Amino acid sequence: MAHPTQLPIIIVGGGLGGLAAAIRLAAQGRRVILCEKNERVGGKLNLHQAEGYTFDTGPSLLTMPWVIRELFAAANRRMDDYLCLEQVEPTCRYFWLDGARFDAWQRLPQLIQEIERISPADVPNFFRFMAHTARIYDAVAGPFLLRPFDGLRELITPTMARHALRIDSFRSVDAAVRAFFRSSHLRQLFNRYATYNGSSPYLSPATFNLIAYIELAEGGWYVRGGMYQLAVALARLAAELGVELRTSAPVVEIIVERGSARGVRLADDTVLPAAAVVVNADPQYAYERLIPGGQREAARLARIEPSYSGVVLFLGVEGDFPQLAHHNIFFGGDYPAEFQAIVRERRPALDPTVYIAATCRSDPAHAPPGHMNLFVLVNAPADDGRIDWEAVLPAYRDHIIAKLETMGLRGLRHAIRYTHHWTPRDLAQRYNAAFGAIYGISSNSPFAAFARPPLRARRVRGLYFVGGGTHPGGGIPLVLLSGQAVAARIAADMPV
Repeated sequence: MAHPTQLPIIIVGGGLGGLAAAIRLAAQGRRVILCEKNERVGGKLNLHQAEGYTFDTGPSLLTMPWVIRELFAAANRRMDDYLCLEQVEPTCRYFWLDGARFDAWQRLPQLIQEIERISPADVPNFFRFMAHTARIYDAVAGPFLLRPFDGLRELITPTMARHALRIDSFRSVDAAVRAFFRSSHLRQLFNRYATYNGSSPYLSPATFNLIAYIELAEGGWYVRGGMYQLAVALARLAAELGVELRTSAPVVEIIVERGSARGVRLADDTVLPAAAVVVNADPQYAYERLIPGGQREAARLARIEPSYSGVVLFLGVEGDFPQLAHHNIFFGGDYPAEFQAIVRERRPALDPTVYIAATCRSDPAHAPPGHMNLFVLVNAPADDGRIDWEAVLPAYRDHIIAKLETMGLRGLRHAIRYTHHWTPRDLAQRYNAAFGAIYGISSNSPFAAFARPPLRARRVRGLYFVGGGTHPGGGIPLVLLSGQAVAARIAADMPV
């Protein structure tokens, strides 16, 4: 058997975190094999194509683009040679039941005009809110986002003690937003940012208001050709660096010998020896199904509240709905009741907030001429087996479409020429996501971050985790930073 340092590092799963880790490790001069169970890499950042329509199926907005730029720089490449990023204006268009509409412009003068139109008294409040959230970002960026982090003990430092009050972790997102804004419309708009990591604004700590700061201060971006082009670019870069990418290659076991990860077994019974194994998969699934003796940790993770899931409608429609921007939100009339239903009662919301991405606004080729591609997402409860989604879905789909027609998309039902759907159960099966949770563990408590499995497994040497299920969390920039962090961990543990 080869010496451990001559063996490859094997990455289980080809999501963005796995690709980022592969690139960083290959740039260190290591041999890397990446095994992805699906037909293409990308994980939840993927695409669905049918009858001339193209739909991005995962993250639809990119923030912190400098994270991608730094990833390419680590491999001595220029991001601009692989990707074209475009700012989306407005970042999002919001609709309310009373007919109000708000365009979230990235250009500050237009944004302030929109706030003034909705609530003149909230213009100075907006600047106060941005100053407050900037302080949160400054306090947490270093210890939480930009360096490896394996547990609470690493954060108990004099610096973090000084910053404890600055990060605003002892009240909810909603409580903080209410303290700044008078307008009910603006309160609902800023509460929405908690949903970016699958959490409730009424339960998650106000620290997560930094998400609004990041989007508003740094902007929101789209990848020309579709968000999936980011996965294509990272796969191309990984291959150029010598990473062996194996798709349709599901891993069924991580081989552990004498307390160390020694390789993986594929579904076809092929065994790949490894110097270390990096898991870019849902940690609960990995402990339950892939890691020998991992059932105890899987049971611990199963007791932690998952993020919510989603119902997705892929609608190809004939004609144009001119009120739609690239990104759109149609708010429900009772936001607290919506999250009570989804998070606490584990049932579909009766008046759900509906998100629509119409990428044809930026990429006309994503729909046939004279048509639109509408990716429709409604937050849904994590799948605990109580809901027969296939039985519920037809009526719930009609309910969603009826809501959109009531809020201005008149004639939508009769304009549909193509339809497909995903339920929480589909998400669970396609991505091995526990409970179909889109974002892994929820952030509905101040201590949720510390419940995530660490980058380095505690009980198995040479076993690491990367992606949205570990530190620092979900979303494109965070999972890419996770890849950077795990590569740094491996470099410290296993010098080349």
